[in-house]
Amino acid sequence: MGNILITASHFRTLCQKAIHLLESNGHQVILNDHELPYYSFEELAVWAPEIDGAIIGMDQWNEQVFQIAPKLKILARFGVGVDNIDLEAAKRHGVQVVNAAGMNANAGADLAVAMILNCLRGIPELNRKLTDGQWSRAVGRDLLGKTVGLLGFGDIGGRVAKKLSGFEVRLLAYDPYPNREKAAALGVTLTDLDTVLTQSDILSIHMPSIPATRHVMNRETFAKMKPDSYFINTARAALVDTQALVDAVAGGHLAGAAVDVYEQEPLPMGAPILHTPGIQCIPHAGAETRETYSNISMMTAQAVIDSLSGKEPKNWLNP
Repeated sequence: MGNILITASHFRTLCQKAIHLLESNGHQVILNDHELPYYSFEELAVWAPEIDGAIIGMDQWNEQVFQIAPKLKILARFGVGVDNIDLEAAKRHGVQVVNAAGMNANAGADLAVAMILNCLRGIPELNRKLTDGQWSRAVGRDLLGKTVGLLGFGDIGGRVAKKLSGFEVRLLAYDPYPNREKAAALGVTLTDLDTVLTQSDILSIHMPSIPATRHVMNRETFAKMKPDSYFINTARAALVDTQALVDAVAGGHLAGAAVDVYEQEPLPMGAPILHTPGIQCIPHAGAETRETYSNISMMTAQAVIDSLSGKEPKNWLNP
């Protein structure tokens, strides 16, 4: 029925059920065989004229691409954020855009909690020293009794709160559109931004990337954070002024940070954030679990099938 381009990575190895679903509905699947979850414009240009749908990673889909994809009817984002898609241009060209909202929330929350523990106990550094031949048992910190602040209290923020509740921490959250019932159920105190900044021993950000939240964490807001505290970003790179974070850690105001997302990806090896002691960096791996891949692949495959059969797909973002 249609040609479906897959630019999301690991589809061949981790998403066999979704491939079968697409093929059993008569579609031809074109798979991404390199590890990176995106195609360059030149790579997209090879396939764009012939595709009817696509399940995409972090490729840039803009007017230039839509102009060379006359048959394209649907883009299914293999994830939540759609910063890489020009939604208005897609609409002008009659392309439906969907995402996998909620499908990576558990994996993202797990990673945020793991990063908090890594910061407090210095696990990556302990491992590095041991493999270098040093029996160095650096003294860390307990999570018990700490105040954890959440900037953003949506699906992922709520899951982080639920997972942290077993660690006997005090939970604060700031969200401009708070779910008070959920906060009460999870023992989270909803408050203003300044209170979360000034009282948190660990600050974890879970906001969407929109114009109003761009660089919400900047020199001024980092300066308001409690001295010797930690900052965690597993959300979106645009929320944070990267140089301001580097300076806050390097200057000693913050005890450390852990980061999964960057304004330029892949992150250049010479980037200062990679070489700042106290900042742990990983390569945008928040959703990288087998369960997440399975769930998102099935959801996006079904959205493609529905769209190309004339049905309204789930999570349609640009009606």
